[in-house]
Order: sequence, then structure tokens, then C-alpha cells
Amino acid sequence: MQRAIVLTAALLAARAAGAEPSLERGEYLVRGPMGCGNCHSPLGPEGPVPSMELAGRLVEDNEMFTAIAPNITPFGAVADWSDEELAHAIREGIRPDGSLIGPPMPFTFYRGLGDDDLMSVVMFLRTLPEVDNDPGKSDYRIPLPPAYGPPVESVTAPERGVTVEYGKYMAGTISHCMECHTPMGPQGPMVETDLGRGGFEFHGPWGTSVAANLTSHEDGLAGYSDDDLKTMITTAVRPDGTAMLPPMPYGYLSKMTPEDLDAIILYLRTLPPLPDAS
Repeated sequence: MQRAIVLTAALLAARAAGAEPSLERGEYLVRGPMGCGNCHSPLGPEGPVPSMELAGRLVEDNEMFTAIAPNITPFGAVADWSDEELAHAIREGIRPDGSLIGPPMPFTFYRGLGDDDLMSVVMFLRTLPEVDNDPGKSDYRIPLPPAYGPPVESVTAPERGVTVEYGKYMAGTISHCMECHTPMGPQGPMVETDLGRGGFEFHGPWGTSVAANLTSHEDGLAGYSDDDLKTMITTAVRPDGTAMLPPMPYGYLSKMTPEDLDAIILYLRTLPPLPDAS
């Protein structure tokens, strides 16, 4: 109850500042740069199944865990949660019963979601058609922390624009690029020491893909123009014409506004050079 009061107060403050949540913004984030369907939508031969949008699926099965993204349509696991409880789960990874949501949900980064963006996402999720699908429950064979950090009371997102600050918010929080492009340590992505260094391996039907180095190192982005990067991010095609591999959510990233994409590129250019981890 106390957290709901704090969140409601934060939302009122955001609205007073002219940053009122909107359904349009929520749809843009969920179906665009946040790429929620990349994990939460069942996959068919052609990719996410439109009629099963955000209805949950098996995401990863390895020695450490079997991760299943839940059904987050109004039919699913979140149907009985309040808006404040759903927002709390998205940003801090804690369910209404106090249990922790495990990886690969990017809570290291979602903790930075602005209040207005967070509630815009919740607003949009409530409008989705109900999909009757039970994907099962995750099984973690590793210990999970008690929490992903101290309670988050309120976050004010940077002003939108083609700036390094907003690009950092888009790349680090909204699109959570660094979740995959930063090497993993025992406590998750090593953002304090290896931000954007790449090297993390992903195994799937496509084979093995390795997250690229996003820093300005010679093995990173130094040799690519801004236009090269934009094409790679949104179309999965390198300058030499070769195709890039999943699980990067190219289809979702292609829906970004040109301004948001420009801001991300501007921010990535500021990452200090770190040797490629692969």
C-alpha cells in the first residue's frame, strides 16, 4: 500500500510537470524500442505470432535456469495485479507476493524507467486483447538476490531530444542494449567496469551469435559510420551485405523514430574504448 501511494504521488508530480503518461507513448515503447515481444511473444516460422502478442513463451533453457516469459496480456499472470503492482514488477522485478522475477528481464536497466514512460507501458498493456495461453513457470537453479537494489520511489526521464543524455536513456534503459552487450558477472551485467564491451554468447536455432563491442574501440564501432550503424540496428544487415543474427530485436528497433535512433548513436559514440571480449 505504501509503495502504491508513493508511485501515485510520483505520477501526479510527473503530470504536473507536463509529462503525463499516454497510450500512444506506451504502444510506441512496447512495440518499438523496448521490444517486449522479443521475449514475451510466442515465435512461429516467420517470427513473433501476431495473434499471440505478449502471451508468453520459453525464452532460455540452460544449466542455470529455465526462463519463461509470462503471459502479460489481460488474461495472463498480471490480470489481477493493480497498475501500481504491474509497474513495480516491470521496474524492480518484484511481484505483488514479494517474490523476485529472475533473468533475463533487464531490471538492472529498467530501474531507470521514467515514471511517465513506465505508466505509459502499463496503460498500453491493459489494452491488449486477452490471449488464453499458459507458457508455464520459470525454474531458477541459481540463487537470486533478495532484490535488484533499493526501492525506487520516482524517476524523471531526460527530456526527449537528440542529446547524449537522452541517448543514454534510450540505449541503456528503454532498449536495454547494454543488457546483452555487456559481459555478465556473478551479479549480472558488469556495467561498472565493462559497459558495452560485448562478448556474450547467445545460442539458438540460428547457431551462436556473439554480442558486439559497442565501444569506440577499433574492434567496436570505430570503423562504422552513423548510417552504417542505423542500418545494422534496424535492418540486421552489415555494410558488406551480410546478415546479422538474432536475438537482437531488429524488427522492434526498426520502429524507432529517427530522433531516438540519432540519440542512441550519439550516446554510443561516447563509450570509452574497451578491448573486444570475444
